[in-house]
Amino acid sequence: MNRQNVELTRRLAVGSVLGLIALGLVWELWLAPLRPGGSWLVLKVLPLCLPLAGLLKNRMYTYRWLSLLLWLYFAEGVVRAWGDRAPGNYLALLQVLLCVLLFVACSLHVRLRLKGPRLEASANPEAS
Repeated sequence: MNRQNVELTRRLAVGSVLGLIALGLVWELWLAPLRPGGSWLVLKVLPLCLPLAGLLKNRMYTYRWLSLLLWLYFAEGVVRAWGDRAPGNYLALLQVLLCVLLFVACSLHVRLRLKGPRLEASANPEAS
């Protein structure tokens, strides 16, 4: 069961990062750019591309630093949700939701992976 939960949290994390990348691209290029025709703010998705390889390779360190990086996107989403007008504020709320999902996925993933060896050791006392 623990392995299934770890895989589920990995998929949720990868899906959330891909969602944030896609949202950032369509938001800043087509749906509600700061300037007509697109905005340089679209470059904000580039740092989100970096953790994808680590997430797909299941590297614990990536989950840890990503859970800190995502708060920049969360803060931007909160500010723009209350300072922007439609449709930008709705997109910002979606960004906030994706950030919360990503944080939960990263936190649970790290917790499950750290708890995993202790569970296996307690389930098999002869191996110690």
